[in-house]
Amino acid sequence: MTTFLCPTNSVHASAASCDYLADRVDADDTVHAVNSLLGGDDTSARDVRDGEEALNVVAVRLAAATVETHQFVRGNDPAEDVRAAAESFGADEIVISLRDRSPVEEALFGSVARRILADADRPVVAVPRE
Repeated sequence: MTTFLCPTNSVHASAASCDYLADRVDADDTVHAVNSLLGGDDTSARDVRDGEEALNVVAVRLAAATVETHQFVRGNDPAEDVRAAAESFGADEIVISLRDRSPVEEALFGSVARRILADADRPVVAVPRE
């Protein structure tokens, strides 16, 4: 039995993570899909809806496993929510989806994926988005 943590911020990220996990999960495994939003003025109703859709993709695509979905709106940095969720759920592995960013975008906005990789205390698998 393996517990996976699958952070997601879009249906595309969910699909990429599911592509990786589809042949790896079975009925004995648990997948915790997590969507983290800042809340307040930084989060719109559309952001909430998009997050729910991203979580739904994981629930539907990985139905062979036990899938629990979690949408956090706590004002935390998403990387911090992922770290805390991994600890709380006892995740054996974190599966993140990477997207291409220009060096300027990376410098201006940082990278949640980079912070997850840097702070992880358990295996992290990074899969590309197509």
